[in-house]
Amino acid sequence: MPGTFEPLPGGGAAVALDDVEISIIRSLAVQLLELIGPGPAEDTSGDPLAGLFAEGPSEPPSDPVLRRLFPDAYGDPEQPASPRDAEEQRAYSAEFRRYTENDLRSGKRDNALAVVRSLDALSSVSAGEGGAVLKLSPQESQQWLGALNDLRLAIGSRLEITDEEDSDLLFRLPDEDPRKPMVMAYLWLGGLQETLVTTLMP
Repeated sequence: MPGTFEPLPGGGAAVALDDVEISIIRSLAVQLLELIGPGPAEDTSGDPLAGLFAEGPSEPPSDPVLRRLFPDAYGDPEQPASPRDAEEQRAYSAEFRRYTENDLRSGKRDNALAVVRSLDALSSVSAGEGGAVLKLSPQESQQWLGALNDLRLAIGSRLEITDEEDSDLLFRLPDEDPRKPMVMAYLWLGGLQETLVTTLMP
């Protein structure tokens, strides 16, 4: 089981992680939380529905990682549109972003928090043992799957990976390349994600 998720009886998944792996995943999840940022400021009017109708940003984020995590809903960067169509797509994307990005951020924040909390609980149980088996419920497994995907998107953006060819080049980086540790994390998380997807398939 080391490094690969396996199914649990009754649903969910389990994976054996050593202390270094626990530390790496937790650190990456915390960095993702910092990048996504805190939730909207709490409404002080006492209206429980106020948050549901709070508008989000209409412009795409300036950070390239956040742009990858929260892309425009309309338009294909691979197929440039005419100026008129491009302007229309920007307007549609702005409107869509205004009403969806807060929820999207909240979901990604919840997933990353679930990863941190489950690893913290695991660390307290396995203190001094050099690692432990992480057992996830079906819901936690889905949250981990979302967080692993977001972590790979974030790292891939930093590495400027845009297609499979870029990904293949990573395998041939020399050990002295400063990107090597990030590449190793990207590939390792990809393996975890793939085995978790397989585990959760009906």
